[in-house]
Amino acid sequence: MTRVDDLASWHHDWSGLRVAVLGLGVSGFAAVDTLVELGATVTAVAERVDDERRTILGVLDVPIVDAGRDDLPEALTGAELVIASPGLRPDHPWLVAAAERGIPVWGDVELAWRVRDKVRAADWILVTGTNGKTTTTQLAAHMLREAGVRVAPVGNIGTPVLDAVRDPEGFDALVVELSSFQLHGLPTTGAGAISPHSAVCLNLDDDHIDWHGSADAYRDAKAKVYNAARVAAVYNVEDPATMRMVEDAEVVEGCRAIGFSLGVPGPSDLGVVDGILVDRAFLDERHRSALELADLADLEPAGLRSPHMARNVLAAAALARAFGAEPAQVREAIRSFRLDRHRTELVAEIDGVRFVDDSKATNPHAAEGSLSAFPRVVWILGGLFKGADVAPLVERHAGRIVAAVAIGVDRAPIAAAFARHAPGIPLVEVDTADTGAVMRLAVEAAAAHAEPGTTVLLAPAAASMDQFESYADRGDRFAAAVRERGAHGDDGGSPAG
Repeated sequence: MTRVDDLASWHHDWSGLRVAVLGLGVSGFAAVDTLVELGATVTAVAERVDDERRTILGVLDVPIVDAGRDDLPEALTGAELVIASPGLRPDHPWLVAAAERGIPVWGDVELAWRVRDKVRAADWILVTGTNGKTTTTQLAAHMLREAGVRVAPVGNIGTPVLDAVRDPEGFDALVVELSSFQLHGLPTTGAGAISPHSAVCLNLDDDHIDWHGSADAYRDAKAKVYNAARVAAVYNVEDPATMRMVEDAEVVEGCRAIGFSLGVPGPSDLGVVDGILVDRAFLDERHRSALELADLADLEPAGLRSPHMARNVLAAAALARAFGAEPAQVREAIRSFRLDRHRTELVAEIDGVRFVDDSKATNPHAAEGSLSAFPRVVWILGGLFKGADVAPLVERHAGRIVAAVAIGVDRAPIAAAFARHAPGIPLVEVDTADTGAVMRLAVEAAAAHAEPGTTVLLAPAAASMDQFESYADRGDRFAAAVRERGAHGDDGGSPAG
């Protein structure tokens, strides 16, 4: 059998390889399924396994170690390889136990890169950033699809990369959204090091500091996205941190640095001129001219008109143009694109007040984008900040905040931020642990301070797990509370979306 570190193809000999898969979420389950298909001997380790997956693993003859009761070190005895869930911190006892035994640890993304040639090896286009990853991933894939490329958006977006590489028809390209957790564990050399066609880090702000241990460690994880890029390293001109990542990256000779911004672009950039999105990177006469990609008005129907969304469009366009999409194809894709739910989604307009759900804004950087999109806001925020600081956000946007409603367990930092930077702005705290009541009370409090022309904005700037199942659950409950309000005694209310 090929030595573990040298396994770099679906067609290498994986038979009998003893593998422990730690975690049975979406990516872990895909790893188990893949390894069984490769002929490896697999043990699954998990704290919780739903009945359906337990049944399937029984059919696959994969034993499950209950991490809450059974002896984990025993499960690692004899293991030659560990595949770890991206959510496991580096100091997690499972990973410490593997390291003590000298067992190599991969993530599902590294495994997918190594076996990407089952059908045909697609080009990988990598997307990361503190905010905007999913939208940009979807946009880039949509643009490439419009260009006739067989493509799939995968990774942290929800579809495991391993499912895509095993698709029987194969793909020309995969647009892979990567979180800092996934990037942290990726090697930069050897058979498991990804060499993408192109890559982008959209922006960088403090996030997941509790997981990574420091802002520098978080930045270093994000910077891995550019490692060994072959064609284009796309960066945000307005975010110098991403430019420095590109300058420091070990890319393949000939790879170009391509910038994007909302300003007039330089000769290797994409940007905006007189309300037109233009490309000065992918044309021969880029020092003297530019190609028109779209009008800013083209972004409006898709909900992409706000500044942070427009930057996502430009980043996606850079990736698509690097892969060969024509300007007309980019424009048509922009016009036909629609955002996922919970991303600056208009829920309803009631008596001239707009209620907008941006529950996906799970950190201050993400909330900054939606706050910037509206001139007068009643802001609903709060949850789990995970070490992130909301005070600078309050300071920068105090002029547009009419009132604020604080929810979640981390309300003290919100109160302190408003007391320091916006003491004259009304702040209402929703002090309840009842998940069923939180949003009803928050919407009532926000509506009491809203006037025609204002926007009640759910942009929590925090994670949702303190009171909700997910950011989607949080957004759904907000929308339900808004619609209930519109249905009971508010004349002139009109639902949207």
